[in-house]
Amino acid sequence: MAGQNLTSVDDAIAHILDRAPEISWVETVPLTESLGRVLAENLHVPADVPPADNSAVDGYAIRQADLKSGQPIPLSGRIAAGEAPTPLAEGTAARIFTGSEIPEGADAVVMQERVEVTDDGILVQAEVTRGQNIRGRGQDLKQGDMALVRGTPIRPQEMGLIASMGFAEVSVLSRMKVAVLNTGDELVDPGQPLAGGQIYNSNRFTLLGLLAQAGCEVTLCETLKDNREATRETLKRAASEADLVITTGGVSVGEEDHVRAVLEDQGQLSLWRLAIKPGKPLAFGAIDGTPILGLPGNPATVLVTFLIVGMPYIRKCQGRHKTWPVGERLPAGFDVESTSIRREFVRARKEVSGDELQIVAYPNQSSGVLSSACWAEGLAVVPENTTVKAGDELTYYSFAELMS
Repeated sequence: MAGQNLTSVDDAIAHILDRAPEISWVETVPLTESLGRVLAENLHVPADVPPADNSAVDGYAIRQADLKSGQPIPLSGRIAAGEAPTPLAEGTAARIFTGSEIPEGADAVVMQERVEVTDDGILVQAEVTRGQNIRGRGQDLKQGDMALVRGTPIRPQEMGLIASMGFAEVSVLSRMKVAVLNTGDELVDPGQPLAGGQIYNSNRFTLLGLLAQAGCEVTLCETLKDNREATRETLKRAASEADLVITTGGVSVGEEDHVRAVLEDQGQLSLWRLAIKPGKPLAFGAIDGTPILGLPGNPATVLVTFLIVGMPYIRKCQGRHKTWPVGERLPAGFDVESTSIRREFVRARKEVSGDELQIVAYPNQSSGVLSSACWAEGLAVVPENTTVKAGDELTYYSFAELMS
């Protein structure tokens, strides 16, 4: 615990990770639809990649032993990409192209720029070594090796690697089903006119984007009025349809904050009030066995707390091997003059000052200023009970890393 009955960020993350069930449902999808999914099985290499020696350049396949100073080597053939070559006749060369299979007998490829073509063949005008410009069989992957392990998120490069092994389909974990409930009488959907006291519901769209990037399926998305019974009924319905319910607002101590009260009355509230800035009134619990993550309602806070607390939970459920990003240490380009018992995640980005790369903070860190997150490229961490002077090193996490 960290002062004033606040749970530390580290303890909070450990708490929810202990309660994160790993997805067990598996489905097979076409490779073309696998982007952003999580691999459900270890993938072993069925055959060497590449399956045969091939040329790394456009040029001429030769035997290194056939090279004689000042004497041309006659041409005996032409090997196009995609055709099986015949063996290279002794004392000859063959025209070859990038990706073409190396003929039996050849042990080097000379780039075409290093060759003079004559009526009698080719004159090699460079030093040649065995294996030169040849990509060897199995250079990338050897038959039987482990290519990718279960729990690997599939990015474009994994798609390409899987394709290189000849797989047209891949087994992936089923998408985690998440319900999104935004609370507040003041919330209005974009496109509708605003009356006095109303604001547009930005949190819904922030979370829809974050969950899509996280590879989740949103199964229910509703705005709740500040009513205890409606909150109870909708939470229970969402819990019956989803693997995780995420709410925004309704977790503080106000008379209209019903999410926390419903969790205490109808389910379990196992975590409330974190030593984090922004985002202190965060709640975690369950209703009917379904985890409920209650995020505060301020727009920038929703983004920060989802990235810091929600994403580790989702990664753990998805069976990913990395639940927390590595980050990097960089000098601060700003000051923090007063200490706080809460760990602060500052919306920031990297900029070059003179010859040095440093972290620059957005000037307004209010939890209601979502534009700060559009200006920023990541979060800088100011530890608890710490002041910062320009030049002090801080840990910085890019948004891309926080979402990976």
